[in-house]
Amino acid sequence: MKERILQLIQEEALTNAEFAEKIGISTSSLSHILTERNKPSLEVVMRIHKAYPFINLNWLLYGEGNMKETNASNQSVSLFSEGDENPEIAGVSPVHFEFRKENAPSSTNNTLKDPVREEVKYIEKPQPKIVEIRIFFDNGTYQVFRPDKS
Repeated sequence: MKERILQLIQEEALTNAEFAEKIGISTSSLSHILTERNKPSLEVVMRIHKAYPFINLNWLLYGEGNMKETNASNQSVSLFSEGDENPEIAGVSPVHFEFRKENAPSSTNNTLKDPVREEVKYIEKPQPKIVEIRIFFDNGTYQVFRPDKS
């Protein structure tokens, strides 16, 4: 499918960025498709078909038939014509799930909060005083030294 998308881009004489903008995806998403890192999603195929309704979907998806599909009167034909809708749901608007990164909302609701001010208090403790010193000798004895209580 990558080759057919490239062929469409060349046929329309567009840059990759212009094509991505026209079908409504990010340039990085298109780049990932063209480098075969990702395969085009159904959403991308639908966006291509919406932007270029004259493109034969069988050609785009499977490489079958001609790139452009026209009927006898040389007008564009869409495989998804609006006249073929189910009459039970014809009045209901379609549901669109927008989970892709390139459809992220443009505005964010980041509010700045008041900065928190911390105060560090140093509490001075009295210096410890030596109460006793013990020295141990290699013969198993020891000696205790205690400072004078003044």
